[in-house]
Amino acid sequence: MKMRRRAAGALALAMLAQQQAQAQEHQGGALLTVDIVGALPLAGLAIERKLLPYPVQAATSVAIAQAHGDNLADFMARNLNGVNVNEISGSPFQNDITFRGFRASPVLGAAQGISVYFDGVRVNEPFGDVVNWDMLPEAAIGTLLLVPGSNPMYGLNTLGGALALTSKSGLSHPGLEFDLSTGNAGRRRLDLAYGVHGAGGWHGLVAATVFDDAGWREHSAGRVGNMFLKLGRAQGATDWSVSLLGGRSRLLGNGLLPSYRWLDGALEPGLYETNRRAAYTFPDITRNRLLQAGFQLEHRFSERASLGASAYARSSRRTTVNGDISDALDDYVEDCAAGFLADGSAADPQACTLDRAQGAALHTALLNSTSTRQSSQGASANLGIRLRSHRVNAGVSFDRSEVSFAQFEQLARFTPERGVLADPEQAREASSSVTGDAGAMGVYATDTWPLAPGTHLTASARLNRAVVSNTLTTERGPQPHESFSYTKLNPALGVAHEAGAGVTLFANLAQSNRVPTVIELGCADPEQPCRLPVGLQSDPYLKQVVARTVETGARWQQHGATLSASLYRTVNRDDILFLSSGPSRQGYFSNFGQTRHQGADLSATLRRGTLTARLSYNYLDATYDTDGVLFTGPRTVQVRRGTRIAGLPKHTFKAGLDWKVLPAVTLGADAQLVSDLITQGNEDGLREDPEEGRLPQYADWRVHGYALLNLRASVRAGKRWEFYARINNVFDRRYETFGAIATDLFPNGQLLQPHEGPVDAAHARFVAPGAPRSVSAGLRYHF
Repeated sequence: MKMRRRAAGALALAMLAQQQAQAQEHQGGALLTVDIVGALPLAGLAIERKLLPYPVQAATSVAIAQAHGDNLADFMARNLNGVNVNEISGSPFQNDITFRGFRASPVLGAAQGISVYFDGVRVNEPFGDVVNWDMLPEAAIGTLLLVPGSNPMYGLNTLGGALALTSKSGLSHPGLEFDLSTGNAGRRRLDLAYGVHGAGGWHGLVAATVFDDAGWREHSAGRVGNMFLKLGRAQGATDWSVSLLGGRSRLLGNGLLPSYRWLDGALEPGLYETNRRAAYTFPDITRNRLLQAGFQLEHRFSERASLGASAYARSSRRTTVNGDISDALDDYVEDCAAGFLADGSAADPQACTLDRAQGAALHTALLNSTSTRQSSQGASANLGIRLRSHRVNAGVSFDRSEVSFAQFEQLARFTPERGVLADPEQAREASSSVTGDAGAMGVYATDTWPLAPGTHLTASARLNRAVVSNTLTTERGPQPHESFSYTKLNPALGVAHEAGAGVTLFANLAQSNRVPTVIELGCADPEQPCRLPVGLQSDPYLKQVVARTVETGARWQQHGATLSASLYRTVNRDDILFLSSGPSRQGYFSNFGQTRHQGADLSATLRRGTLTARLSYNYLDATYDTDGVLFTGPRTVQVRRGTRIAGLPKHTFKAGLDWKVLPAVTLGADAQLVSDLITQGNEDGLREDPEEGRLPQYADWRVHGYALLNLRASVRAGKRWEFYARINNVFDRRYETFGAIATDLFPNGQLLQPHEGPVDAAHARFVAPGAPRSVSAGLRYHF
């Protein structure tokens, strides 16, 4: 790409325009090769991709749209190397996204390891570092950049990688774009964006997404709506913009379904085998609200120096309502199966019953609800300078947040359909709450310069300082106010060497850190464990997680073809996991010696005439690197060094092909092959906790691998209209994306009644059902 040297902001806009032109000619969903990318989540000097000492993946809004995926998460899972999806909740906007085994999840209490940015604003929520994918304005996304490894330039929580999204503007995307689609299970979606580029450098953009879905599983309807507004002016050497983002959603996620269990020495099928569309218990409702305002400024002092600044204010609210099995029934079943009753007397698990009066008095269900309010503000500034052969970015960032969280429960009963109805005679009671605030400051610098012709060295460092303060309230009342501080200097050093013939060799060492979240600090005392990760009991100190990544590889680009290969290893020291507190069937968050993620990424793209193909393969070896005891619900699992981490495939293969049959007609296909997964709670190969005097009860309860094929077609009517259709899971394969061991209290879909006979407390493998075959069609317009 030949360009005259110009200021960084204008260069970025020219790059984006060229990417879009290439994508429109491409007519497929393959990833694009970007010659110039940003090295930071906020405005700064751009850098040639070939100079980066690590591989990055990028795509424009055109490439994302032409892939015709269900949403952003679906696009990443099918097109980005190393990305996988766990459909734990059953809602398309509540999926767990993993990259090289690190998670960006909306699930509170999950170990997060990927930082996510939108226009330089970190959207990992302060309480738990969760990512609410439904609150990202997908219609406004202009570019996507996925950065691997423990890159310190992307701040806290960048243990395994960072996802940086930038918005469209009236300058980069003038005119009208809309995409209207419909599909089975009542799915409807509208994406709309309209950009204006006026006189005097003024520009504006409005973008909106509306989604409505009845859900392919029972009781799984969902609605999402968000809007993004942007106004700015590019005049002379100064560009500025203000933006406003608002969103609301109501999502229903069904969670896991019980599958096979051992009964009388044989495997018995569960509710999943009977009806994979079923809900185990319901309701399971999550409501999100978001309002965010942002300001961005870039001033170019000269062609060799620029200043970028940004500020934001963000307010969110999240409420959940979950119908669950009551602690009373769960405790009774677990204790009976373990051979003792609540009063300490011995029990025969084969004849453990309550009389009818006792059984009638035992509430079988709970209606659990939570309310989370979060507000955060922040500002950052970056100075980019070219000093002779040096390309320097240096800056500072500051973020602060306030959090209020409360958890409630109400006694309830199950309906015959496993729905939960609150007992009107029982009041809703608060079980725990927390209020707190946090502040984080980062100071960083990065420099890239040539060591020799064709060889560039990049050195970076970032100093992070964070303070987390909170006050917990439990059943014992308010607890003493606590405050913890964390400081870490994270360096990085890498080299890129152009070997000729389009080949670049690279190597990189990097370090980053994550500080404990309130949810982890609130359940970190082995003397006061929590039954669930969302329970808050006490607030002892936890160490910060430190991740170190070493990566080396090569990339090649020539004549419409690209090839990339890399080997990496990331070690997390003092990782934060949920551990067992012993026979109490409860647990607590604690630092765990080490975990390790290592593997290989291979990818290739080829464009020849009317054909465009892409291939990728990922090998992931994610293991515990020290011995320990995990708490997984009904089980305590003894893990050894080298034990695989649950829920992560070792092998993933992706392929895509687009064929322009006619100038206006394109046919495409993509395939995913995923190897088996270790089931959570079965990491040690056991289905039950070992008992003294009995042989261990082994079971191979891995989640089997799967292969999926998806087809798509598009027809253009002129330059502006496009009709498209897509078939997902063409062969309607039955597959699962996650597994966990739990106690099935609904054998054959019917609730166990302790007063009607012996309690059967056999453990079952619960699974996350993959979506069946679906068909969608839509209409796109671009002016």
